[in-house]
Amino acid sequence: QVQLVESGGGLVQAGESLRLSCVASGRTFSRYVMAWFRHSSGKEREFVAAIGGAALTTYYADSVKGRFTISRDNAKNTVYLHMNNLKLEDTAVYYCAASGSWVITTTRGQYPDWGQGTQVTVSS
Repeated sequence: QVQLVESGGGLVQAGESLRLSCVASGRTFSRYVMAWFRHSSGKEREFVAAIGGAALTTYYADSVKGRFTISRDNAKNTVYLHMNNLKLEDTAVYYCAASGSWVITTTRGQYPDWGQGTQVTVSS
């Protein structure tokens, strides 16, 4: 099992940027896919982005492609989500998740470990 702690959320205006961080502990961080999901009111938790263990592969939801960038620093056991040109619809609680495999997936059930979430609010 891995413990995940997110940080970096906050209140920003549309068009601004934020960087979320997620620090992991408990198992070999570099071996597994890491991802970000988000949950907004009235919607199911949805996939945002994922990154392979060696950071050679990334995958994004269409809604954030070109605006968000996922990265990781295995030496620091940390995964990041750089969010640019934020929109009102990006308002959500953002969760970091650790996969149990080396294969990138967008399926929530393939991620057994989750952080507590960090709130991102985008205002007009």
